[in-house]
Amino acid sequence: MFARIGRLFRGFVGLFISGIEEANPEALMEAARTEFRQKMTQYNLALAKMAGVAERLKGQVKGKAVRAQELERRILANHRAGNMELAGTLARELQELKADLTVDTAELKETEEAYDANLRQAKLAQREFEDKVRKVEKQLSQVKIKEAQAEAAAALSNVAFKVGDLGDTMKTVEDILEKRYEVSAGKARVARDMVDIEKVEEKENERKALEQVALAEFLASQGIQATPATETQTPASAKEIGPQQ
Repeated sequence: MFARIGRLFRGFVGLFISGIEEANPEALMEAARTEFRQKMTQYNLALAKMAGVAERLKGQVKGKAVRAQELERRILANHRAGNMELAGTLARELQELKADLTVDTAELKETEEAYDANLRQAKLAQREFEDKVRKVEKQLSQVKIKEAQAEAAAALSNVAFKVGDLGDTMKTVEDILEKRYEVSAGKARVARDMVDIEKVEEKENERKALEQVALAEFLASQGIQATPATETQTPASAKEIGPQQ
């Protein structure tokens, strides 16, 4: 029972963490960088210890080589002086020293080779990790660009939908204006039809006659004889077309 609850809880936690990782890839990349730096720090510490061993072996080899040269000189000197017993003791010591020197030299070679190999491996791991980081950053940039394009497309889609709504609104405005025009035109026609044109012309003629009377009275008061209004000349008869009789 408790085991099932534990598995269920771990499943929910895993889903929650997966959701956070998907929503924050940059944070996941930074965590990967931190983890890699920590591992490289530990690796470099191990390399430093190996380099320390190599340096210690170098010192031992160098010291033993100097000691071997000194023993060789002492052996020769004591041999010439006839100190055969001391020369033999020194020769035995030189023999053991050379054996140790051979072992130390071999160990130094192995240590340096191992150090060089691990150093190359560390540099290779560093380059591979940097390549992966650049690849992921490029992929992340492409994803962001695609997401921006998708957002822009969605925005344009919404704008297009609103433009359609605006078109419907404009159609409604056109219908309203057309109805208002029809109503106004109808009212104007009714008003025009209700006007008595003959009465209007009669009033206009009366106004013109009164104006002429007023003008004649004014001219008479000034001692000027009024000029009679010219009668409208009868237009000449139209010329007949065709041969004359």
